[in-house]
Amino acid sequence: MSKWEQEFQIEQNRVDQVTSKIDKRIAYLQKQAGDVKADMSHIRKNFWEDVTVNVDNPDEAIESYASIKQQAELLSERERSHRHAENQLDILERLKQSPYFGRIDFLEDGEKEAERIYLGIGSFFDEDSEEFLIYDWRAPISSLYYDYSLGKAAYKAPDNTITGTMELKRQFIIRHANIKSMFDTGITIDDELLQEVLGKQSNSQMKSIVATIQKEQNQIIRNERGRLLIVQGAAGSGKTSAALQRVAYLLYRYRETLQAENIVLFSPNPMFNSYISTVLPELGEENMQQATFQEFLQNQLGKTFDLEDPFTQMEYVMTSMEDPDYHVRIQGIRYKASLDFMNVIENYIEYLGQEGLIFKDLKFRGRILISSQKINDYFYGLSSSISIPNRMKQVSERLLKDLKELAVQERTKAWVNEEIQLLDKEVYERFYQHLLEKNQYTEDTFNDFEREEKLLAAYVVNEHFKHLRKRVKNLLFIDNRAIYRQLYRTHGLIETLTGKSSLPEDWVKICKQTVKRLDQKELAYEDATPYLYLKERIEGFKMNTSVRHVFIDEAQDYSPFQFAFIKRIFPFSKMTVLGDMNQAIHAHAENTGLSTLSSLYGSEATETIMLKRSYRSTRQIIKFTRGFIDGGEEIIPFNREGDKPALIQASNEQELNMKVAERIRDLQAEGNRTVAVICKSYEESQKAFNALQNEASIRLIDKETASFETGALVIPSYLAKGVEFDAVIIYNASKEQYGRESERKLFYTACTRAMHELHMYYIGEPNSFILDTPSDTYVKEE
Repeated sequence: MSKWEQEFQIEQNRVDQVTSKIDKRIAYLQKQAGDVKADMSHIRKNFWEDVTVNVDNPDEAIESYASIKQQAELLSERERSHRHAENQLDILERLKQSPYFGRIDFLEDGEKEAERIYLGIGSFFDEDSEEFLIYDWRAPISSLYYDYSLGKAAYKAPDNTITGTMELKRQFIIRHANIKSMFDTGITIDDELLQEVLGKQSNSQMKSIVATIQKEQNQIIRNERGRLLIVQGAAGSGKTSAALQRVAYLLYRYRETLQAENIVLFSPNPMFNSYISTVLPELGEENMQQATFQEFLQNQLGKTFDLEDPFTQMEYVMTSMEDPDYHVRIQGIRYKASLDFMNVIENYIEYLGQEGLIFKDLKFRGRILISSQKINDYFYGLSSSISIPNRMKQVSERLLKDLKELAVQERTKAWVNEEIQLLDKEVYERFYQHLLEKNQYTEDTFNDFEREEKLLAAYVVNEHFKHLRKRVKNLLFIDNRAIYRQLYRTHGLIETLTGKSSLPEDWVKICKQTVKRLDQKELAYEDATPYLYLKERIEGFKMNTSVRHVFIDEAQDYSPFQFAFIKRIFPFSKMTVLGDMNQAIHAHAENTGLSTLSSLYGSEATETIMLKRSYRSTRQIIKFTRGFIDGGEEIIPFNREGDKPALIQASNEQELNMKVAERIRDLQAEGNRTVAVICKSYEESQKAFNALQNEASIRLIDKETASFETGALVIPSYLAKGVEFDAVIIYNASKEQYGRESERKLFYTACTRAMHELHMYYIGEPNSFILDTPSDTYVKEE
């Protein structure tokens, strides 16, 4: 037996010993969890039998409260213990299958013997030997594995920096407690392990990458220096994966003070949420809050407007070039995305502090109770040195006082007496309950008819005035739509606020477009953030102070205005943004927020990390796609071999659909689990799906699709962002379809979704992006 074979056997013996101890711990925890569950069941079943309840006098009521509180706390403690045990069991079951993926031997300076450190997705402490048999990959000492090769090394402990020498770095592939592969390496993560992981077929969910984290990714994961971390990386460079591991690291590092609910991820679309949903649970952590920015906007504005989403806007940009107002809208989209327009809104706020606010009448039963003019007088009667939101609060309090007086006057109206006569038994019962709660009920109350009638009148009016008081408390007397409309409708107003020279050339036409949609109670996507920002500045920002970390994926899709708005919503939060300027496909991309984001936090609070190595695609696909973009030569392909991208011509649509359907069937027969037919737009996707659905088993993806599943699918380019597929078919890569320079990044984004195979079909001529790349980077097929 060779020395390496002996080493292999020693390591397998250790795996066997560790998994045996894990088995024992699992058995112990299962019994413990069962006992705790039985306690919980007993407490719930006998809750009221085990507490003292007596409310006859104050002292006994206090004793009853204390008894109930004690029993509730006991139940809550048992529930926490059970959840903790269940979480531990989940991690142990995973460790049992694959206890660890790496080993380092580290000789600390001043010590005589190196310590052997084994790394896994969770830690495992052996109480018999009082040592860690497995270290969590997020532990400080584990950073050695990701950051250093053999030789001098150091890591940051909680109190100081530990220095020493790394004498060995070993990597494992362990499946079902059996070592499938083992190798020593002098670099961070050996190509062999990455080949094993990246060479697999893709799944419907993104996987944890803790075994293959690279040094530059580890810098992202453990970064704690600034308030803003900007990660710019090539397609397939592991930005999103590193961000999710960063979430897991933060939850581990600050486990005493940070919970998953304190972290928010803004993702590009609902399907993406499904795609990444299993990563954190695989690491034993709960998923953070996830939402799209559109979902946030819809929650705030959906009741007021028919709100356009970014995908509808994108569809317009890609398919409506023949619209005579097309160029006007594109100008509007870009201008309203800018910080210049945000400054216009700020100047408008200052103007509104002096004049120009528009209010709604408070009406009741078709009558004006309090006129908009009176509300206007209230507001502008207050000192202009007070902020608008604080003045609004004072106006609201004044209006509530007015309503109280008006309610008294309303009790004598004829409609009140008519309604009293028609009250049913249920309303009477609610009335009696109301009197009891107000301590207004006595034995004589209903012996006096006149008194009863007055109380009933007060009750009826009060019930009808509830919605008015609610409107006042929620500041619904402010006509925000009219105020925003005024910015575009009032001649010369915006020129006064900003200076005409800085406005878009077709500003007058932009105003007409905006007003037309507002009058139809529609809000274009480019107007949503400015409108909401104006509304919040008038009413007072609803800031979220509980969120400590905000993550934004596909950050190149966000405008400067949107970033500034998000920063304002989460004032105490750190922010991690992930993006690729080469995938900036939205119409406001010229004003992308990534280029101005650091100015919002300041250079000292900002750190930027660049990822240039791409792992998703084969070397052949990367060499081809990097030719589409400026600076593409800086993208470093991972050395995984595959076929060159294929370019296939079709003489007409019928032949195109026949060839694409045949390719889908061939790719699936070869074992590709995810095959994407990527179209430029949703309009084209529908057309392709209708033509292909009888020839191949496929699914159409739209903006409402909430889950990512394996199989063949037809998807518009902008919904494929952030997701990867075993094989990608570009449905129509012709010059006719991708003929504008502005579509270069869109085509690049679509092609870089491919992991193993890329097939591009076209009718007529291929687009210039393909023809501009070296001809030896792709093959032409008949």
